[in-house]
Formats: sequence, C-alpha cells, structure tokens
Amino acid sequence: MIGGRLQAYRLQRNLTVHAVATKAGLNPNTVMNAEHGANPRLVTVIRLLRAYDRLDGLDAFLPAPRISPLALLERKGKPRRRASKPRHA
Repeated sequence: MIGGRLQAYRLQRNLTVHAVATKAGLNPNTVMNAEHGANPRLVTVIRLLRAYDRLDGLDAFLPAPRISPLALLERKGKPRRRASKPRHA
C-alpha cells in the first residue's frame, strides 16, 4: 500500500530510482525495497516524501495534537508539560 504510493509519487515526477536515492540520501536498493512493500523504516519514508516534495502528507498521518477547551480552562491557559500517574479515589 505505502510502497505503491511511493512508487506512484516517483513516477509522477518522472524520476529514476537512482535519482530519488541520491536526492534522499538512500541506497537505490532501499528505495526499491520500500516501493515493493518491504516494510520501510519511518526515517526512510520521511526521506522519500521529502525527496518528492510531499512531506505535507505526513501531517495528515500525524496531525498536531489538539487541546480541548475544557482542559485548557482547567489548566488556566497553560499547556500540559508532563504526564502524571492516574489518581485513584
């Protein structure tokens, strides 16, 4: 699934595997493996998206966290800085 999309991005830009590998700082075999679904590491996907000028796609996958208005009121407008243990009554 991801591999097919990565390959489609490369072909849309009319780039060879070698050209993308050079631009992304990867080995051409890594690019080919990612395109054929060999479970690429996240850093590889990010480098490829950056090479295709499609890093904005990562924002859709991992959007910025939203703070609920009630939580913001409880914290008096200050964002949360650390996690805490659950309190049992």
